[in-house]
Amino acid sequence: MRRIISLWFPHWPTDRLRRHGLRNLPTSQPLVTRAHDGRRYMIAAVDRAAMEAGISPGLPLAQAQALVPDLAVAPADPDGDAQALSRLAEWCLWCAPLTSATGPDGIWIDATGCAHLHGGETSMLTTLLERLSGMGLTVRGAMADTPGCAWALAHAGPHGAEIIPERGQAAALDPLPVAALRLDGATLKGLLQLGLERIGQVRTAPRAPLVRRFGPDLMLRLDQALGRVPEPVRPVLPRDAVQDRRSLLEPVSTADAIATVIGVLVDTVCVELAQRGEGARQVDLLCERVDGTVQAVRIGTASPVCDPGHMGRLLRARIETIEPGFGIEAMQLVVRQSEQRCARQVTGMPAEMSPQETVNADLLDRLGNRAALDGVPVCLARRESHMPERRQVTTPATPSTTSTDWSCSWPRPVRLFDPPEPVVMIRQDTAGMPRQVAWRGHAYRIVACDGPERVHGEWWHDTREYGRIRNYWIAAEGGGLQFWLFQSVRCVGTADASAPWFLHGLF
Repeated sequence: MRRIISLWFPHWPTDRLRRHGLRNLPTSQPLVTRAHDGRRYMIAAVDRAAMEAGISPGLPLAQAQALVPDLAVAPADPDGDAQALSRLAEWCLWCAPLTSATGPDGIWIDATGCAHLHGGETSMLTTLLERLSGMGLTVRGAMADTPGCAWALAHAGPHGAEIIPERGQAAALDPLPVAALRLDGATLKGLLQLGLERIGQVRTAPRAPLVRRFGPDLMLRLDQALGRVPEPVRPVLPRDAVQDRRSLLEPVSTADAIATVIGVLVDTVCVELAQRGEGARQVDLLCERVDGTVQAVRIGTASPVCDPGHMGRLLRARIETIEPGFGIEAMQLVVRQSEQRCARQVTGMPAEMSPQETVNADLLDRLGNRAALDGVPVCLARRESHMPERRQVTTPATPSTTSTDWSCSWPRPVRLFDPPEPVVMIRQDTAGMPRQVAWRGHAYRIVACDGPERVHGEWWHDTREYGRIRNYWIAAEGGGLQFWLFQSVRCVGTADASAPWFLHGLF
């Protein structure tokens, strides 16, 4: 099922000015842009402070300045606003391969098949809105099955972030005003004169009289929002991106035909990458169907790649995820991210990677682009830390991170418990050495013990660990088990025999 995100920036021109040209302007001071209508200056756009002061677009500038004497005014720049919005749509390519600037203040993102890479639809939309808000932009967003429905909810929905379940367009659109259908002013005025104020009233009204009175655009917008008529999202392409596009004489729909076109596209793209001395890290295959919609397939690589054989194998493995519909009439291959390829000496000959790293990169790419796997494979990497449970982290697997030096000057168990499991210290000797412990309802007699190894809390990461100490012991019990025990003491010199004990691992 298709899933579309619609972003709306209600104060886009003024937000852009505050981000770039007027950074020192206080946020509490109202800001507007002005445009000349041939006779006088009019308000073109307002920010939140100006709107709260009673200023709205279309108001004469003189009247606005009478309402707010300290009003900040800047000339309107529609071309600059459009270019900046297009650049912002390019920035949104990090979350999905199909993004498009729509209108003067909105962006569409085709998130079909991408939500699981960001932790689900809710996490994806929330992260996107938080990042945009962190840029100083006022933004609302919605996700639905159709661009029209998502646009309507972003502009007129009751919340700043809306996620409509699949096939839930009708129920979500019915309570919204008819202005959310992207209608022209004359049609909107005529509907209001007839008493049709909500989309649900238009949806249940007889279609033929409405078409005769208002023309086909009204029902077209309604059908697009409901998903009865497809509405394509024309993707924006990164500037200076390596790409190739082929229009087909006849629409294709078979896997063999798609694979043939992929081979032609990959050869052309890899030649240009080699000329630039670059390798692809993220590649999108865009399939333009005869119904106007675009099917996107994204692959990523663990290292820069310009080998047509390897790139072609990764793309052909994803053909099964493409839905050709009634046929694909054009295909385009776009390199979204690329990096310089670093050459180094290996056995006296220049090479990009050693043979083992080449095998690792090929395996990682195949695993990372499997449709059943969520994102790039990860591996464990070492991190310097005193605390044993913090000494390893997950990181995206690359040919250079598939092997890690885990050597340590102190003995460490092969199995750690997360979190450490509490134990009851039944008996200790006069030196504080464990002699008998109870764990998981069983008592164990300690026959040999080595320690203590003292580990201090990392107060520079967490102030709550200031003064905390762990005394670790390697303890062997009569049955052959080797415990890694520690006592959690608050600070040095504290005579606290009741300090808790924990089992952190097994050797």
